[in-house]
Amino acid sequence: MALLEKTIQEASADFELRIPMTYAQFLTELSEDVHAEWVNGETILFMPPKPEHQRVVSFLLTVIRLFVEHFNLGEILTAPVEMKPTPVSNSREPDLLFVASENLERFGDAKLEGPADLVVEIISPESEIRDTVDKLREYEAEGVREYWIVDSRAGKERALFYVLDDAGRYRRVPPDRNGVYTSTVLHGFWLNTKWLWADPQPGALEVFALLIEPDELIKTISQSQLT
Repeated sequence: MALLEKTIQEASADFELRIPMTYAQFLTELSEDVHAEWVNGETILFMPPKPEHQRVVSFLLTVIRLFVEHFNLGEILTAPVEMKPTPVSNSREPDLLFVASENLERFGDAKLEGPADLVVEIISPESEIRDTVDKLREYEAEGVREYWIVDSRAGKERALFYVLDDAGRYRRVPPDRNGVYTSTVLHGFWLNTKWLWADPQPGALEVFALLIEPDELIKTISQSQLT
């Protein structure tokens, strides 16, 4: 354990560290707060994300959580939470994952033991191929119904949205001409992609107010004042 921690500390911030390891070792030799994934017999250790990455994660987490909790749609969580859809699948820790109310039984004591309904990955300098190729294939095969890939790096701003079709294959769904994407999993939720790289980003409550009807917003505020 001490050697593993020393290896983590010595790794470069721009370096993706891979260590051959069984899944049993992955479960026992890493502390819970280490962001890592077990992929094809190797543990991939991730360096701390950059502030711009976490700003996008925080924005999406807050906005989606407000929406999900208001309409009692399920649960939205952020990394590090392990998602292992099958006993033989890779172990991933998506930046964000949403599980619908009807699928909450997929959560075990230690991990999500099945696919999330929605996964969001924010591209880091070293994760572009992993997010746009490797995970795209895995999430499609494992039945993740909707997959968002967000790149907010300067000069590379884009958002890709994939939805499973009836044949179990991902279909890319572009935002409309105004940059707005409407989710198929979070019913009634839409996202203006320009918010993701706006400086400053709009406030989460401001966005929430745009997402729901005025009467619903007044009802929400009134209920919060009574509790």
